Amino acid sequence: MTTTVTLTGTGVPFPSAERAGPGVLVSHDDVHLQIDAGRSTLMRLTQAGISPHQLSALLLTHLHSDHVSDVADLVHTRWVQDHMYGTGPLPVVAADGHAPGFVQRVLAANEYDVDVRVQHVQDAPPEVVGHWFDLPDTPTEVWRSPCGRVGVAAVRVRHEPVEQAVGYRITTPDGVVVVSGDTRVCEEVAALSVGADVLVHEACRSSALAEFVKGTRFETIFSYHSDTVALGEMAQRVGVPHLVLTHLIPEPTSPDQVAEYEAEVRKGGFEGRVSVGHDLLPITLGEAPDAVTHAARSSRPAERRLHQT
Repeated sequence: MTTTVTLTGTGVPFPSAERAGPGVLVSHDDVHLQIDAGRSTLMRLTQAGISPHQLSALLLTHLHSDHVSDVADLVHTRWVQDHMYGTGPLPVVAADGHAPGFVQRVLAANEYDVDVRVQHVQDAPPEVVGHWFDLPDTPTEVWRSPCGRVGVAAVRVRHEPVEQAVGYRITTPDGVVVVSGDTRVCEEVAALSVGADVLVHEACRSSALAEFVKGTRFETIFSYHSDTVALGEMAQRVGVPHLVLTHLIPEPTSPDQVAEYEAEVRKGGFEGRVSVGHDLLPITLGEAPDAVTHAARSSRPAERRLHQT
């Protein structure tokens, strides 16, 4: 058994033909965790050989639309598949607060289609099983696989004014993967990343955007995203061996622009492995560096089931 990490989307709110919306798939044996579900996540999962009925849980970092626009597609498609596979409702893991209401509205969006399908072939409307947790200030376990081998811890991150934003730490028998979600460089992610094998972190090249956005409201983007130089300093200080950059602001469209992302992380002092993410980038915990495509452990929270009414 091995643990793999697949970037299902490395894009941002602006559409790109090459980059789906933010998402990361972490798999260990038959446990498959999808972190966030931006646009085209379902298609990228299919390309990676994973169908919605195979997902063990969907983890949401926060409710910015670019991270959740494909939640409806994942939930609904899994429901359509259920009469064939019998996998049941999708477990959704997220900080309590806005997330339960959001998911409820997602379930209600296809009311007419649901009514027709229940009359025709489905046994009941779609449901999810909500694993809602209080926003933790320190890394806290929020989910564990039924087999017990895979645990998920969360911590609040600094993406204000977005509320209830978290990063996740996934621990398997092979090692530890941390996914930052959207955040500025912060000590919460640093604490989450201690001892991790792979840190998948959002990245913003402030130097490439500063002049372009100067004097505009878009300049505020720097207050809640992670500057690449500061990210390199944090990753080096924590001792992360492999830093994977995603949610790339701005989108690199040439090999030179990809190289600039790594150069700025190096400028921050990072000496480990750097992968500048692209969609479907695969990483296997424990494999040799030259085998990796380099881009050109609190009580369990209560479950709450949501369904369409």
